[in-house]
Amino acid sequence: MDRAEKKECVETLANVFKTTSVVVVAHYSGLTVAQMQNLRKQMRAAGATVQVAKNRLVKIALEGSEVASISGLMKGPTLIAHSSDPVAAAKVAVAFAKDNDKLVILGGAMGKTALTVDAVKSLATMPSLDELRGKLLGLILAPATKLAQLTTAPAAKLARVVAAYAEKDAA
Repeated sequence: MDRAEKKECVETLANVFKTTSVVVVAHYSGLTVAQMQNLRKQMRAAGATVQVAKNRLVKIALEGSEVASISGLMKGPTLIAHSSDPVAAAKVAVAFAKDNDKLVILGGAMGKTALTVDAVKSLATMPSLDELRGKLLGLILAPATKLAQLTTAPAAKLARVVAAYAEKDAA
């Protein structure tokens, strides 16, 4: 890599660290190419990205960013998983690490907050942003639905009583 390529790589990484909401760092030593491609495919499907870059370039890109707390994790063969959805990268990384013991999660960062391995695992168990929106919408609509059912229920009962008296009179 020449100097211009390194500068471009640092700028790209710095932009990534500014725009993403969560970064997960893991060791990938021992993963085969097929396993790595599978990880990339799973990340892409979840809306996340996996990058492997030189640790020194990552440390330079981290300087002055909110996620600078992960610079201490950049030792050895590391990869960076990041996403704009706060839980997507963590979910895929933890699920992949369960299946492949060669992927070892070291930690991460969510904004200015540094995440330990346990914090990344607990973040992975949280519902995604879309799931939370769906639950919130369901909670908002539930009272309106019940109110509509309550207002129509007496009218329906009254109609049934009138229909029953009509059938009784006809008999």
